[in-house]
Amino acid sequence: MKLSFSTFGWHDHTWEDFCTVAKDGGFAGIEVHNIHEPKLSEKNSIFDPARANAAHREMTEAGLSIPCIDTWHNIADKTMFEENCAEITDYINTAKSLRIPYVRLGAKETGGSYEDERAAVMAVLQRMLPAAQEAGVTLLIETIGPFSDTDKLCDVLNSFSCDNLAALWDMQHTFRDAGEAPEKTVKNLGAYIKHVHLKDSVVTDGVMEYRLVCEGSLPIDAMMRALYSLNYDGFISMEWDPQWMPDIESIELISLHFVNTMNRFGSPARMVKSKRLYENKRGTGFYPWQRDKLIEMTFPQVLDRIVDEFPDQYAFKYTTLNYTRTYAEFRDDVDEFARALISLGVGPGSHVAIWATNLPQWYLTFWATTKIGAVLVTVNTAYKIHEAEYLLRQSDTHTLVMIKGYRDSHYDDIMRELCPELETAAPGKPLACRRLPFLRNIITVDF
Repeated sequence: MKLSFSTFGWHDHTWEDFCTVAKDGGFAGIEVHNIHEPKLSEKNSIFDPARANAAHREMTEAGLSIPCIDTWHNIADKTMFEENCAEITDYINTAKSLRIPYVRLGAKETGGSYEDERAAVMAVLQRMLPAAQEAGVTLLIETIGPFSDTDKLCDVLNSFSCDNLAALWDMQHTFRDAGEAPEKTVKNLGAYIKHVHLKDSVVTDGVMEYRLVCEGSLPIDAMMRALYSLNYDGFISMEWDPQWMPDIESIELISLHFVNTMNRFGSPARMVKSKRLYENKRGTGFYPWQRDKLIEMTFPQVLDRIVDEFPDQYAFKYTTLNYTRTYAEFRDDVDEFARALISLGVGPGSHVAIWATNLPQWYLTFWATTKIGAVLVTVNTAYKIHEAEYLLRQSDTHTLVMIKGYRDSHYDDIMRELCPELETAAPGKPLACRRLPFLRNIITVDF
């Protein structure tokens, strides 16, 4: 879990103040709200274009990053179209120069119809997405205003099926404004969630008041469980305006409370491995671990340990398929395929589906996926089109590895029907499939 805080509301603080708070409080990032705040935009500041490389180096050396910068215009206001596009262009250029991955966009109710608001948002995205793609920056639509209803937000995101467009989950607004349970939000948005805003509140006699995190009535435990179900590895960012609780004016105190409270939700376990070998009962061989004992190692660590101990023993002997490998040779194949997946955009938390029978490629996909930290999705070999579509869509599959078919299931025909865009897609280029909006690659086996 990586924690950051937003500069939202803290107008009297300099960039040096924020860096001190981050380092002293144990934060990994600082999210910047409005890069043109007077104390942030002065000469020689972090957002001075002449200092971009130096600023990035200083942040890296301090163990900090800027995960996201937040625009402040309302992209749902059609009367502000040109101003919105100018601001987003400015933010994209800044994000590119400082290696910031995300630019947050906000859409608020305008008092008009949702159809007009949606049309305004679509127009802005159509204009700005090509620039974001060219810069390697992802635009995040926050779940506020009309898009606190994530059904509406998914409708917009799915209309583009673009890797440079995703969602920022503001936990407060989906729960308070749209009445969504966290499970529904996560089910709707899935892998679209790239950044998270967290604050807490309580409602008394119909009046909402903000509270410190876990001192309000938001179901934060359930929200965190839902988020972890996605294998989310991005930032959780604290939002706080000092006007919400004037009695607490210290950003240091509020930040420390946030970090200490969030630590209750866990941290990665330390992996320990022993180099001792255990002899079997017959005295004919050895095992790396004791029988019936849990081991605290990842799958790649297990494979590495076996290769260390038994590099020349056979791992696979597929005599009919001409695939015979020792453990060392098999790990080399796994590493090669893992590098191939990474080159296709697969990363930690990405979902990789395998639709194949008992073939070497099944095991290579499994081990390569675990090595990257991606999630393996297994597809039943008997699935027909509706079952396959449901699984691939609900699992947010990014890359599919598949054979041509098995028995009376023709996987190739199924994928052509689900993804007619294949007819015009260029080999080696990411897919953009309307029915499977997260699918970017299909890797075929022997066809």
